Amino acid sequence: MIDLQPILQAGVEAGRAPGFSAAVTTRDGGRVTACAGARGLDNPRPMTPDTLFWIASCTKAITSVAALQVVERGLIDLDAPVGGRLPALAAPRVLTGFDAAGAPVTRPATRPITLRGLLTHTSGLGYDFCCADLAAWLAATGGAMMGAGEPDIPLMFEPGEAWQYGIGIDWAGRLIEAVTGQGLDAWCAEHIFAPLGMADTTFFPDAAQAARKASVHQKAPDGTLTAIPFGMPSTPHFMMGGAGLYATASDYLTFLGALLAGGAPLLKPETFAVMMQNQVGALDAGALKSTQPMMSLDFEPLAGHVRRHGLAGLVNPDPVPGRRSAGALAWAGLANCYYWADPAAGVAGAVFAQVLPFADPGIVATFDEVERVVYA
Repeated sequence: MIDLQPILQAGVEAGRAPGFSAAVTTRDGGRVTACAGARGLDNPRPMTPDTLFWIASCTKAITSVAALQVVERGLIDLDAPVGGRLPALAAPRVLTGFDAAGAPVTRPATRPITLRGLLTHTSGLGYDFCCADLAAWLAATGGAMMGAGEPDIPLMFEPGEAWQYGIGIDWAGRLIEAVTGQGLDAWCAEHIFAPLGMADTTFFPDAAQAARKASVHQKAPDGTLTAIPFGMPSTPHFMMGGAGLYATASDYLTFLGALLAGGAPLLKPETFAVMMQNQVGALDAGALKSTQPMMSLDFEPLAGHVRRHGLAGLVNPDPVPGRRSAGALAWAGLANCYYWADPAAGVAGAVFAQVLPFADPGIVATFDEVERVVYA
């Protein structure tokens, strides 16, 4: 039997995080969960399998599956312009630079934004924490990404021309709502969480769930950890589809188990096959260059390997020695939550912490160690 607890405990003792929770499937189809440390420096209760984490961008894979469910029902098309349903995206503009006075210069985009572009981060929409041009545009205009409403930002490039991590899947969540007439939370609860029995995955934790949340921490450059106040809004908000979920590591593994099962019972086999295929051609995907080091460090997943993007996350066309097979899916969440799903090998795993900035080298090393143990 795989024993993950020593890996997690070593991470706690090394000061990587106050606590970890992990859940993996093994080659024989078994499930292994492990925890170490405490829920927070301000919450000495032990980390347990039912501890809730803000999983941030691990939400994206779930929203992407929800979007593909809506495609299967014929309510939207992957390659149709989304502007008819999302007026704010009907006439996008592309940032071309800044004039001598520092004012941004834009031009109309010549291609429409599509759902495929939103799901693959090729729409041109960005995040300011990992896009210097967008950060500069916000500084010049006084704009904001995290307000209650829809961010009014330009595209960083013509749709389809590049890969840039951004708010596309938040917009995909809005598209789901527009075509179904349901809130994204209601759609996911009915069509993903209930069928899989994911009772502890939610956009809006109830009182009992909130009492089981791990605290979010800020790590200083010297490694000092401090618990910080943090919580996603208690009402529907723009960032739901890309970053809004809370979950346990065990619940998230249940979702990954559906991916190991070829998408069942969430997606048709043919839809799942397309979801897992490279959708970005020769574009390199996954690397992030931070503009806000307190929020995220530079991220270089699978460094040295070919990285592409499917319709639900990062995919690797080639095997990674000692780790995942070709065709695996992976991504992460801002507070250092990480996962992978490898249908070819029949294994998957999630390792969750609650520490900023993202891409903490020590926590990434803990995740890598867990993955390697599963394959070893």
